[in-house]
Amino acid sequence: MENRLSTMTRSEASVLSSNKVIRNTYMLLSLTLAFSALTAGLSMAMGAPRLGIIVTLVGYFGLLFATSKFRNSGLGIVFVFALTGFMGFTLGPIISAYLSLPNGSSIVMQAMAGTAAIFLGLSAYAVTTKKDFSFMGGFLMVGILVAFLAGLGAIFFEIPALSLTVSAAFVLLMSGLILFETSNIIHGGETNYVMATVSLFVSIFNLFTSLLHLLGFMSND
Repeated sequence: MENRLSTMTRSEASVLSSNKVIRNTYMLLSLTLAFSALTAGLSMAMGAPRLGIIVTLVGYFGLLFATSKFRNSGLGIVFVFALTGFMGFTLGPIISAYLSLPNGSSIVMQAMAGTAAIFLGLSAYAVTTKKDFSFMGGFLMVGILVAFLAGLGAIFFEIPALSLTVSAAFVLLMSGLILFETSNIIHGGETNYVMATVSLFVSIFNLFTSLLHLLGFMSND
């Protein structure tokens, strides 16, 4: 009897912990999305040019490392906003380039709507069904690494077809990452809401930019 009660107590504690991580993650994610939108708008208003690939990668991985290192302290929150704000700033010139096209505003709005629909739909599915998507972890890690390297190749060697292929792959990979990370939180695999927020934010960011690229291509722009 005591063992059964002890098991139930541990189970309830696990559920409460998961619910807390989910709540904190989505709260922080909402704030970082708003902040990145603000920095993107600021870079657009300033007419900031696109940062070079080297500067972008160094800034991203440097801030990501700092966020991971301080994820269990208050500095982790500071670096989360620094990271997402930096990513938003790099997004501004990209959005400006699309808005300068004849139907650019339509492309941007479609990409935003598509990103929101995919994220909310997949998150709701993972939360309501409580299915375990941990089996996707290895595949996603390898897939993202391969797509990332292919994306660098497409940039340096200027291969448009490869770039489009990478964008399509990232749409699928980021969708999978949303399912994986949400499932990971629910089942107690991820207990740090700072890192959970970063993972979901990066998924949303890459999903949006990939859809933007694909929609622009389909619109012949």
